[in-house]
Amino acid sequence: MKILLTGATGFVGSAVLNKLIELKHQLVIAVREKSLSNSETQRIVVKSIDSETDWGESLRECEVVIHLAARAHIMDDSSEDPLFEFRSVNRFGTLNLARQAAQAGVKRFIFISSIKVSGEHTFFNSPFKPDDSYIPTDPYGLSKYEAEVGLRKIAQETGMEVVVIRPPLVYGPGVKGNFVSMMKWLNKGVPLPLGAINNKRSLVSLDNLVDLIVTCIDHPNAANETFLVSDDNDISTTTLLTKLTVPLGAPKRLLPIPGAWLMFAAKLLGKQDVAQRLLGSLQVDISKTKARLDWVPPFTVDESLKKTALFFKKEAL
Repeated sequence: MKILLTGATGFVGSAVLNKLIELKHQLVIAVREKSLSNSETQRIVVKSIDSETDWGESLRECEVVIHLAARAHIMDDSSEDPLFEFRSVNRFGTLNLARQAAQAGVKRFIFISSIKVSGEHTFFNSPFKPDDSYIPTDPYGLSKYEAEVGLRKIAQETGMEVVVIRPPLVYGPGVKGNFVSMMKWLNKGVPLPLGAINNKRSLVSLDNLVDLIVTCIDHPNAANETFLVSDDNDISTTTLLTKLTVPLGAPKRLLPIPGAWLMFAAKLLGKQDVAQRLLGSLQVDISKTKARLDWVPPFTVDESLKKTALFFKKEAL
Protein backbone atom coordinates (compact mmCIF):
# COMPACT_ATOMS: atom_id res chain seq x y z
CA MET A 1 0.00 0.00 0.00
CA LYS A 2 1.29 3.45 -0.91
CA ILE A 3 0.96 6.02 1.89
CA LEU A 4 1.68 9.74 2.11
CA LEU A 5 2.93 10.70 5.58
CA THR A 6 3.23 14.32 6.66
CA GLY A 7 5.07 15.43 9.79
CA ALA A 8 7.52 12.53 9.46
CA THR A 9 10.32 14.34 11.32
CA GLY A 10 8.27 15.11 14.43
CA PHE A 11 8.06 13.22 17.73
CA VAL A 12 5.04 11.15 16.66
CA GLY A 13 5.72 11.24 12.93
CA SER A 14 9.20 9.75 13.15
CA ALA A 15 7.83 6.82 15.16
CA VAL A 16 5.01 6.30 12.65
CA LEU A 17 7.56 6.42 9.82
CA ASN A 18 9.71 3.72 11.42
CA LYS A 19 6.68 1.51 11.97
CA LEU A 20 5.48 1.89 8.39
CA ILE A 21 8.94 1.02 7.08
CA GLU A 22 8.94 -2.04 9.34
CA LEU A 23 5.57 -3.07 7.86
CA LYS A 24 6.96 -2.69 4.31
CA HIS A 25 4.53 -0.03 3.13
CA GLN A 26 5.46 2.04 0.09
CA LEU A 27 5.98 5.53 1.49
CA VAL A 28 5.97 9.11 0.36
CA ILE A 29 7.04 11.55 3.06
CA ALA A 30 6.62 15.29 2.93
CA VAL A 31 9.65 17.07 4.40
CA ARG A 32 10.85 20.67 4.58
CA GLU A 33 14.47 19.87 3.77
CA LYS A 34 16.15 17.38 1.44
CA SER A 35 18.45 16.17 4.22
CA LEU A 36 16.03 13.54 5.54
CA SER A 37 17.26 10.44 3.75
CA ASN A 38 15.99 6.89 3.67
CA SER A 39 16.26 4.53 0.73
CA GLU A 40 12.87 3.01 1.57
CA THR A 41 10.93 6.24 1.19
CA GLN A 42 10.17 8.74 -1.54
CA ARG A 43 10.84 12.27 -0.28
CA ILE A 44 8.88 15.29 -1.42
CA VAL A 45 10.04 18.72 -0.24
CA VAL A 46 7.14 20.84 0.98
CA LYS A 47 8.34 24.21 2.24
CA SER A 48 5.06 25.14 3.91
CA ILE A 49 1.58 23.74 4.47
CA ASP A 50 -1.24 26.15 3.76
CA SER A 51 -4.14 26.74 1.40
CA GLU A 52 -1.78 27.18 -1.59
CA THR A 53 0.41 24.07 -1.23
CA ASP A 54 0.53 21.91 -4.35
CA TRP A 55 0.46 18.24 -3.33
CA GLY A 56 0.12 16.81 -6.84
CA GLU A 57 3.35 14.80 -7.06
CA SER A 58 3.09 13.60 -3.46
CA LEU A 59 -0.34 12.05 -3.94
CA ARG A 60 0.29 10.12 -7.14
CA GLU A 61 -1.01 6.54 -6.70
CA CYS A 62 -1.37 6.96 -2.91
CA GLU A 63 -4.20 5.06 -1.25
CA VAL A 64 -3.87 6.55 2.25
CA VAL A 65 -2.78 9.88 3.72
CA ILE A 66 -1.63 10.09 7.35
CA HIS A 67 -1.62 13.79 8.20
CA LEU A 68 0.45 14.57 11.28
CA ALA A 69 2.02 17.88 10.26
CA ALA A 70 0.56 20.81 12.14
CA ARG A 71 1.33 24.09 13.84
CA ALA A 72 1.67 22.74 17.35
CA HIS A 73 0.18 24.20 20.51
CA ILE A 74 2.54 26.89 21.78
CA MET A 75 2.72 28.09 25.37
CA ASP A 76 2.77 31.91 25.66
CA ASP A 77 2.30 32.34 21.90
CA SER A 78 3.72 35.74 20.90
CA SER A 79 2.13 35.89 17.44
CA GLU A 80 0.14 39.02 16.68
CA ASP A 81 -2.79 36.85 15.56
CA PRO A 82 -2.36 33.28 16.88
CA LEU A 83 -5.71 32.10 15.51
CA PHE A 84 -4.77 33.21 11.99
CA GLU A 85 -1.44 31.36 12.23
CA PHE A 86 -3.03 28.16 13.54
CA ARG A 87 -5.83 28.26 10.97
CA SER A 88 -3.39 28.78 8.11
CA VAL A 89 -1.72 25.42 8.73
CA ASN A 90 -4.13 23.32 10.78
CA ARG A 91 -7.39 24.25 9.07
CA PHE A 92 -6.73 25.60 5.59
CA GLY A 93 -3.57 23.55 5.02
CA THR A 94 -5.29 20.35 6.10
CA LEU A 95 -8.40 20.91 4.00
CA ASN A 96 -6.35 21.86 0.95
CA LEU A 97 -4.45 18.57 1.26
CA ALA A 98 -7.67 16.61 1.78
CA ARG A 99 -9.38 18.09 -1.29
CA GLN A 100 -6.38 17.30 -3.47
CA ALA A 101 -6.19 13.81 -1.96
CA ALA A 102 -9.82 13.14 -2.82
CA GLN A 103 -9.27 14.40 -6.38
CA ALA A 104 -6.22 12.11 -6.69
CA GLY A 105 -8.27 9.06 -5.70
CA VAL A 106 -6.96 8.59 -2.15
CA LYS A 107 -9.23 6.13 -0.35
CA ARG A 108 -8.61 7.12 3.28
CA PHE A 109 -7.39 10.28 5.05
CA ILE A 110 -6.20 9.82 8.66
CA PHE A 111 -6.09 13.09 10.57
CA ILE A 112 -4.27 13.36 13.89
CA SER A 113 -6.25 15.98 15.74
CA SER A 114 -6.06 16.86 19.46
CA ILE A 115 -8.01 16.25 22.65
CA LYS A 116 -8.27 20.05 22.87
CA VAL A 117 -11.12 19.69 20.37
CA SER A 118 -13.05 17.98 23.18
CA GLY A 119 -12.10 20.51 25.87
CA GLU A 120 -9.45 21.62 28.34
CA HIS A 121 -10.41 19.56 31.39
CA THR A 122 -12.99 17.13 32.73
CA PHE A 123 -14.76 16.61 36.02
CA PHE A 124 -13.41 13.69 38.08
CA ASN A 125 -14.51 10.37 36.50
CA SER A 126 -16.51 12.15 33.78
CA PRO A 127 -14.35 11.50 30.71
CA PHE A 128 -14.64 13.02 27.28
CA LYS A 129 -16.42 10.92 24.67
CA PRO A 130 -15.78 11.18 20.92
CA ASP A 131 -19.26 12.46 20.11
CA ASP A 132 -19.43 15.17 22.79
CA SER A 133 -20.52 18.55 21.44
CA TYR A 134 -18.00 21.30 22.16
CA ILE A 135 -16.49 24.25 20.29
CA PRO A 136 -13.00 25.16 21.58
CA THR A 137 -12.00 28.73 22.39
CA ASP A 138 -8.27 28.00 22.43
CA PRO A 139 -6.81 29.00 18.99
CA TYR A 140 -5.00 25.70 18.51
CA GLY A 141 -8.00 23.62 19.55
CA LEU A 142 -10.36 25.70 17.41
CA SER A 143 -8.16 25.29 14.32
CA LYS A 144 -8.18 21.51 14.78
CA TYR A 145 -11.95 21.51 15.37
CA GLU A 146 -12.53 23.48 12.18
CA ALA A 147 -10.31 21.06 10.27
CA GLU A 148 -12.39 18.14 11.55
CA VAL A 149 -15.63 19.81 10.46
CA GLY A 150 -14.20 20.53 7.02
CA LEU A 151 -12.88 17.00 6.61
CA ARG A 152 -16.27 15.47 7.35
CA LYS A 153 -17.81 17.70 4.69
CA ILE A 154 -15.18 16.65 2.15
CA ALA A 155 -15.85 12.99 3.02
CA GLN A 156 -19.57 13.46 2.38
CA GLU A 157 -18.99 15.26 -0.91
CA THR A 158 -16.29 12.99 -2.35
CA GLY A 159 -16.62 9.57 -0.75
CA MET A 160 -13.05 9.64 0.56
CA GLU A 161 -12.98 8.01 3.99
CA VAL A 162 -11.84 10.21 6.87
CA VAL A 163 -10.54 8.96 10.22
CA VAL A 164 -9.97 11.40 13.08
CA ILE A 165 -7.81 10.53 16.10
CA ARG A 166 -7.70 12.85 19.13
CA PRO A 167 -4.74 12.06 21.42
CA PRO A 168 -4.26 13.52 24.88
CA LEU A 169 -0.71 14.12 26.14
CA VAL A 170 1.68 11.83 24.24
CA TYR A 171 4.83 10.63 26.00
CA GLY A 172 7.65 8.28 25.16
CA PRO A 173 11.41 8.22 24.54
CA GLY A 174 12.46 11.65 23.33
CA VAL A 175 9.39 13.46 24.67
CA LYS A 176 9.81 17.22 25.10
CA GLY A 177 8.00 20.00 26.93
CA ASN A 178 6.52 19.75 30.40
CA PHE A 179 6.96 15.98 30.58
CA VAL A 180 10.73 16.10 30.23
CA SER A 181 10.82 19.06 32.65
CA MET A 182 9.15 16.89 35.28
CA MET A 183 11.74 14.17 34.77
CA LYS A 184 14.54 16.72 35.11
CA TRP A 185 13.24 17.93 38.46
CA LEU A 186 12.72 14.38 39.71
CA ASN A 187 16.17 13.32 38.56
CA LYS A 188 17.73 16.21 40.48
CA GLY A 189 15.90 15.19 43.64
CA VAL A 190 14.18 18.58 43.95
CA PRO A 191 11.24 18.44 46.42
CA LEU A 192 7.96 19.02 44.55
CA PRO A 193 4.66 20.04 46.21
CA LEU A 194 2.72 17.40 44.29
CA GLY A 195 2.42 14.54 46.75
CA ALA A 196 -1.32 14.83 47.42
CA ILE A 197 -2.92 15.41 44.00
CA ASN A 198 -6.02 13.26 43.54
CA ASN A 199 -6.82 14.08 39.93
CA LYS A 200 -7.16 11.71 36.96
CA ARG A 201 -5.26 12.20 33.69
CA SER A 202 -5.44 10.15 30.51
CA LEU A 203 -2.09 9.78 28.80
CA VAL A 204 -1.06 7.86 25.71
CA SER A 205 2.35 6.38 25.10
CA LEU A 206 3.97 6.93 21.74
CA ASP A 207 3.95 3.19 21.05
CA ASN A 208 0.22 2.89 21.76
CA LEU A 209 -0.65 5.88 19.59
CA VAL A 210 1.42 4.56 16.69
CA ASP A 211 -0.27 1.17 17.01
CA LEU A 212 -3.71 2.79 16.76
CA ILE A 213 -2.71 4.91 13.76
CA VAL A 214 -1.44 1.82 11.94
CA THR A 215 -4.63 -0.05 12.85
CA CYS A 216 -6.69 2.71 11.23
CA ILE A 217 -4.87 2.42 7.89
CA ASP A 218 -7.10 -0.36 6.61
CA HIS A 219 -9.56 -1.34 9.35
CA PRO A 220 -13.03 -1.30 7.74
CA ASN A 221 -14.71 -0.02 10.92
CA ALA A 222 -12.48 3.05 11.11
CA ALA A 223 -14.03 4.75 8.07
CA ASN A 224 -15.56 8.16 8.84
CA GLU A 225 -15.17 7.76 12.61
CA THR A 226 -13.63 9.84 15.39
CA PHE A 227 -11.55 7.99 17.97
CA LEU A 228 -10.15 8.95 21.34
CA VAL A 229 -7.01 7.17 22.49
CA SER A 230 -5.18 6.59 25.76
CA ASP A 231 -3.24 3.94 27.66
CA ASP A 232 -6.61 2.98 29.20
CA ASN A 233 -5.26 3.55 32.71
CA ASP A 234 -5.89 7.04 34.04
CA ILE A 235 -3.52 8.15 36.81
CA SER A 236 -3.04 11.10 39.11
CA THR A 237 -0.14 13.52 38.84
CA THR A 238 1.17 12.14 42.14
CA THR A 239 1.03 8.56 40.81
CA LEU A 240 2.71 9.60 37.56
CA LEU A 241 5.63 11.22 39.39
CA THR A 242 5.92 8.29 41.79
CA LYS A 243 6.08 5.80 38.91
CA LEU A 244 8.78 7.83 37.16
CA THR A 245 11.06 7.98 40.20
CA VAL A 246 11.60 4.19 40.12
CA PRO A 247 13.28 3.82 36.68
CA LEU A 248 15.03 7.16 37.19
CA GLY A 249 16.52 5.85 40.42
CA ALA A 250 15.56 9.16 42.00
CA PRO A 251 14.41 9.79 45.57
CA LYS A 252 10.69 10.29 46.03
CA ARG A 253 10.47 13.84 47.34
CA LEU A 254 6.84 14.78 46.86
CA LEU A 255 5.45 17.09 49.51
CA PRO A 256 1.79 16.40 50.42
CA ILE A 257 0.46 19.91 49.81
CA PRO A 258 -3.35 19.96 49.21
CA GLY A 259 -4.26 20.65 45.61
CA ALA A 260 -6.70 23.40 46.63
CA TRP A 261 -3.86 25.32 48.27
CA LEU A 262 -1.71 25.01 45.16
CA MET A 263 -4.55 26.13 42.89
CA PHE A 264 -5.16 29.18 45.10
CA ALA A 265 -1.48 30.10 44.98
CA ALA A 266 -1.43 29.63 41.19
CA LYS A 267 -4.36 32.02 40.78
CA LEU A 268 -2.54 34.66 42.82
CA LEU A 269 0.48 34.27 40.54
CA GLY A 270 -1.55 34.21 37.32
CA LYS A 271 -0.52 30.61 36.59
CA GLN A 272 -3.95 28.97 36.47
CA ASP A 273 -3.27 27.26 33.13
CA VAL A 274 -0.11 25.61 34.43
CA ALA A 275 -1.87 24.57 37.64
CA GLN A 276 -4.81 23.11 35.71
CA ARG A 277 -2.51 20.79 33.78
CA LEU A 278 -0.86 19.57 36.99
CA LEU A 279 -3.81 19.56 39.35
CA GLY A 280 -6.93 19.16 37.20
CA SER A 281 -8.41 16.10 35.55
CA LEU A 282 -8.54 15.28 31.85
CA GLN A 283 -9.92 11.85 31.05
CA VAL A 284 -11.00 10.25 27.80
CA ASP A 285 -13.34 7.32 27.24
CA ILE A 286 -11.83 4.94 24.68
CA SER A 287 -14.60 2.33 24.85
CA LYS A 288 -15.71 3.17 21.29
CA THR A 289 -12.14 2.82 20.02
CA LYS A 290 -11.78 -0.59 21.64
CA ALA A 291 -15.17 -1.86 20.50
CA ARG A 292 -15.20 -0.57 16.92
CA LEU A 293 -11.61 -1.56 16.14
CA ASP A 294 -11.27 -4.57 18.44
CA TRP A 295 -8.24 -2.72 19.77
CA VAL A 296 -6.60 -2.53 23.16
CA PRO A 297 -3.42 -0.58 23.96
CA PRO A 298 -0.62 -3.15 23.55
CA PHE A 299 1.68 -1.45 26.07
CA THR A 300 0.95 -0.73 29.74
CA VAL A 301 1.48 2.56 31.52
CA ASP A 302 4.20 1.08 33.73
CA GLU A 303 6.31 -0.32 30.90
CA SER A 304 5.83 2.81 28.78
CA LEU A 305 6.85 5.14 31.62
CA LYS A 306 9.85 2.94 32.36
CA LYS A 307 10.94 3.05 28.71
CA THR A 308 10.54 6.84 28.65
CA ALA A 309 12.45 7.40 31.89
CA LEU A 310 15.31 5.06 30.99
CA PHE A 311 15.76 6.81 27.64
CA PHE A 312 15.83 10.19 29.41
CA LYS A 313 18.36 8.92 31.95
CA LYS A 314 20.62 7.54 29.20
CA GLU A 315 20.48 10.84 27.30
CA ALA A 316 21.14 12.83 30.46
CA LEU A 317 24.42 11.01 31.16
